[in-house]
Amino acid sequence: MIESLKIWQHHGRQFIFDVSQVNLPEVFRGRPLISNATIDEDAAADLCPTGAILPRPMRIDMGKCIFCGECAWAFPEKFKFVNDYKTATNDRQRLVIAEENHTAVTLNPELVRAEIKKYFGNSLKLRQVSAGGENSNEMELNACSNVNFDMSRFGIDWVASPRHADGIVITGAISENMAEPLKICYEAVAHPKIVILAGTEAISGGIFAGSPALNRSFLDTIRIDLYVPGNPVHPLTFINGVLEMMRRSGL
Repeated sequence: MIESLKIWQHHGRQFIFDVSQVNLPEVFRGRPLISNATIDEDAAADLCPTGAILPRPMRIDMGKCIFCGECAWAFPEKFKFVNDYKTATNDRQRLVIAEENHTAVTLNPELVRAEIKKYFGNSLKLRQVSAGGENSNEMELNACSNVNFDMSRFGIDWVASPRHADGIVITGAISENMAEPLKICYEAVAHPKIVILAGTEAISGGIFAGSPALNRSFLDTIRIDLYVPGNPVHPLTFINGVLEMMRRSGL
């Protein structure tokens, strides 16, 4: 024990003590802000490779945004990304940030199912499914369980089988080859089940949206409980979003 205390004194805490009060570096691109400056809105919209920028009125859809920052570089007087990582929500429309809207992204308590708190308020087991992902979101979600973020202290864990899971976390744009396996995985989870879309590709298809190699029809048949934007998702965004969902349920 003495040796362990010496290590702790030398290295400090190995985990983030309070995941809800972290100040990320300014270079982190989180929630976008749009000023009322006058620019060529069509030029700004054409600049975005995923169609995340919507003109008249000017908006940015975080569900489509790949957070490349190209808009902020080209029109710094109009666009800015702040280091706010609490951007997960259960309301898809709340991911669309309008001009001069500087309010934080939150969950809609009316959309949170009461059974989430009833059954999963203190323990949540999730099966992550990479449905055509390129591994960046998958790596960040794995980091949620490392010693820095340690989401298992909140009762949130990854499991290997959908039969042991309370819900699934989908990453990737859902390729044609993964559409049926994803459906099978979902059906293997017992009711009530949670569905979380993690990352731009899962939410909208991202850079691959509209590709004939995708089959996203499965999402039209199920209820989505949480959208976690990011390209890739930051572990703090995911953890805070899930915790907020668990706290808000039953209101």
